[in-house]
Amino acid sequence: MKKSIILALFLILLLGISSAVSAAEEVEVALLYPLSGPLTEAGKRMKSVYEVAAEVINGSYDIQGVPYAKSEGIPGLNGAKITVKFYDTQGSPEVGKAETERILQEGTAKLIIGAYQSAVSKPTSFVAERHKFPFLCAVSSSAALTERGLKYFFRVAPTDFHDSRMFFNFLDDMRKQGKKVENVAIVYEKTEFGVHAMKEVKKRVDESKGIYQVVADVPYAFKSTDVNAEVLKIKAAKPDVIIHATLFSEMTLFAKTYENLGVKSNANLSFCGGYQNPKFASQLKDTVEGYMGSCTFAEDFIRKKAQLKTINEMYKAKTGMNLDGIAMEGFTTLFVAVDAFSRAKATDPESVTQALRTTELVIATLPGKGVKFDENGQNIWIDSTMSQIQKGEYKVVWPSDWATTAMVWPMRP
Repeated sequence: MKKSIILALFLILLLGISSAVSAAEEVEVALLYPLSGPLTEAGKRMKSVYEVAAEVINGSYDIQGVPYAKSEGIPGLNGAKITVKFYDTQGSPEVGKAETERILQEGTAKLIIGAYQSAVSKPTSFVAERHKFPFLCAVSSSAALTERGLKYFFRVAPTDFHDSRMFFNFLDDMRKQGKKVENVAIVYEKTEFGVHAMKEVKKRVDESKGIYQVVADVPYAFKSTDVNAEVLKIKAAKPDVIIHATLFSEMTLFAKTYENLGVKSNANLSFCGGYQNPKFASQLKDTVEGYMGSCTFAEDFIRKKAQLKTINEMYKAKTGMNLDGIAMEGFTTLFVAVDAFSRAKATDPESVTQALRTTELVIATLPGKGVKFDENGQNIWIDSTMSQIQKGEYKVVWPSDWATTAMVWPMRP
């Protein structure tokens, strides 16, 4: 009798171990992105970059400064492979919330990454928070997202706070060189992203104690199809600098309208958004020559970090385009997830979240040291640079330690 009980217990233990090993063979990450609707093109680019990241993680690639590229899976989980499953937000906060609920009900994903626009990342991360489930934000830039006291929310990308500070450090530098930059126009979509970016710009203007002035405050509706009135307002204000918080379709529309109505400025600066989309430069060509914006990756970063060429070529084979900053932020974010799984040696929500809280991932994919989250879940190791479109390509022009090309000033000499 005792022998049979011992044998039964042994078989139960063996089955449990077998099940655990089997369960560890794949670790699923859910990705919330707009795969249809007005932001389809951006969502599909993000889908491609996560597929590239998963391929690198699960394979063996000798990419200096990119941990987990050579380990063939997740080391802390016995080489378990990462799998990515995509959920379509359609660019809608309501749809995004419903998809987040679906992810949690399905119960197969161990972590969520999302959700492109700040206006969608905000409600979807609230759903994850309510369920005490880890949510990694790759690219949404509203600084307010990490000012909500959430415990399960973490962001890799720089925020509008970081980019606005970078913009005004840049403008200070230009002013010291005798360039005229004091009169600023702010153009922004009336969403979480745009409104928060506008507030950050106004904070920097207020902090300047009169050095800078906002001469035009120009909000517009998301998905606008006509911006003539807004552009005429900007033209009448005669700004030295135009600062945009605008996604791709509207950024394209503004650029064409500036051209048509003869708007001139010394600089046109953009927060993360439409400017960074490689198609903005390749499709509009001379129309956007000299435009500038925040940048965490451009192809000429490879001149500073040659090892990133492999990643760029893999992405280009899928999309026909070079990586941009937003895509590289997404690539990096999947490595942050793998790092958390590996250090946690587990995939339950609490273990993964605790690992994210203690992240110190040194990785060469972005400017800055890598990824370390503060108590609010914001990456404090990230830097941002300024790129400029020159002859249809994005060139890093500021600050000097990252610059690969001399800046053109004013943007239309």
